[in-house]
Amino acid sequence: MSENSFLSRLEFIKIKFEEIGQQITDPDVISDMKKFIALNKEYRDLEPVVAAYERYKNVISNLSFNREVLATEKDDEMREMAKMEIDGLEAEQTELEDSIKFMLIPSDPQDAKDAILEIRGGTGGDEAAIFAGDLYRMYSKYFEKKGWRTEVTSYSEGTAGGYKEIVLKVSGDKVYGTLKYESGVHRVQRVPQTETQGRVHTSAATVAVLPEADEVDVQINMNDIRKDTYCSSGPGGQSVNTTYSAVRLTHAPTGIVVQCQDEKSQIKNFEKALNELRTRIYNMEYQKHMDEIAKQRKTLVSTGDRSAKIRTYNYPQGRITDHRINYTVYNLPAFMDGEIQDLIDKLQFTENSERLKESELS
Repeated sequence: MSENSFLSRLEFIKIKFEEIGQQITDPDVISDMKKFIALNKEYRDLEPVVAAYERYKNVISNLSFNREVLATEKDDEMREMAKMEIDGLEAEQTELEDSIKFMLIPSDPQDAKDAILEIRGGTGGDEAAIFAGDLYRMYSKYFEKKGWRTEVTSYSEGTAGGYKEIVLKVSGDKVYGTLKYESGVHRVQRVPQTETQGRVHTSAATVAVLPEADEVDVQINMNDIRKDTYCSSGPGGQSVNTTYSAVRLTHAPTGIVVQCQDEKSQIKNFEKALNELRTRIYNMEYQKHMDEIAKQRKTLVSTGDRSAKIRTYNYPQGRITDHRINYTVYNLPAFMDGEIQDLIDKLQFTENSERLKESELS
């Protein structure tokens, strides 16, 4: 992209940003809540781009001034100062251009959605369930730091602790766009609590992150759903209540089954289960889209391939390795305490770099 076309595109974005800024002060727009929210979101999305553009214009202006000084000034000291300024400004120009190009990459519309997170113990028996519980704790700590809300919809506890399966809804700012990198097989290497000989075992848990579907995304025929109710149970099989409040929904056309036992009210459990069912139906189509992306890309950073081994947690070495970007750090205790943002940032950068190459080639 030439400098002129780059600047023209940014100027167009600035004009659009200013127009939206005027629109959101219009009483007619304010009274239309749906339109007002959409315009506010677009305004916030464009704001950092426009701010970077203003800094970029200032750098270009200063570069032009110092190059003029270098070309016309006779004083050696002034020329030397201009050279130093030019070196710093050219580096800043390159850095800003790269940053703005990343900002201009179209985001996946799903990224702004809330998400359904499911963690399942895989190979490894009791140890896999314990590790699934460790992952749940890790994510819970991370969600607390982000200020996100969580609602557990269903779970099945492991016989030695942890979870055979736990499903929860996560709500907040750009939840899916952040968590989508966690989908895949997480492998753990450590001495299990159930091991008496002190040998290191390998087991695994599977994480799936699904963008939550809105009602407008999926229309469900209620005649296609079979509803079953049962008594919800707590740890150790204890009955949480004696009423049939837990709900299981089976969608006949797809065979998808979801259940919710989190609430004491059958109505609330039904609403949560229906929402999850809608999300899972929606994701059957969304997965096809992700599979197409996977065919085009060399990496599997966020293709949604849930069978891919994405990360190893090695306890004896205190090591975490993400196999998609060959990234290794030795801060396992902090990582398991929810300090995972640094790795997510690197995964986002890798994906955006790949998407930037795609856009430049197209």
